[in-house]
Amino acid sequence: MKDLRRYLALKYIQYLVLSSSNAVSTLLGLLGSAYTIILLQSAKVSSKSTAVLISSLAQADILVLLSLVSDVVLGRFGACPSASSLARMLLVANAHVSCVLLSCVALEAYLITFLPSESRPHRTVRNARLLSRAIWMLVAAECALFLLDDHLRASSSSIPSHGPLGLLLHVSSTATALLRSLSYVLGILLRIANVYIYYKIFFSMSPR
Repeated sequence: MKDLRRYLALKYIQYLVLSSSNAVSTLLGLLGSAYTIILLQSAKVSSKSTAVLISSLAQADILVLLSLVSDVVLGRFGACPSASSLARMLLVANAHVSCVLLSCVALEAYLITFLPSESRPHRTVRNARLLSRAIWMLVAAECALFLLDDHLRASSSSIPSHGPLGLLLHVSSTATALLRSLSYVLGILLRIANVYIYYKIFFSMSPR
């Protein structure tokens, strides 16, 4: 449907084109996600693997709302000293889940265009749901490691350099640094892959 294509275009601009989020793109993204969630409940939208991926993409913006609540409410009343860190991790999770899901949608569009028959057995609703859950679980593990590292760094003054906690701090810092580097490189590769995929699709559909 045209509305879903417009939503995907908005999300590609928000996460894979803009260098950083801003209030306007965030608000438009939230409104678009709310509309998409309602739209996908309609009987007019068939239950296909692409719809499952787009639904998961729209639901990822719930993390943005949770981040705002955590940052404003918890931070204002001082209920949680790590409220800002938690809010930041929720935004990181939202961005990473959205980028990977957008790339999955692009890959599926490529398979539909160039390998429709060969890929049909794999483009199922069940596989799309399993893929979405796997992405959410991996990103959740990533953010949990980031939060652990932030907590250990905040407590580093009281942690002895020699001992189990000191070793845990060293391992956590090293793993976090490697993961951040990997996330940065993966983000660049996903941008390149998306541009290539839609370049191929566009010229394959253009009149010769």
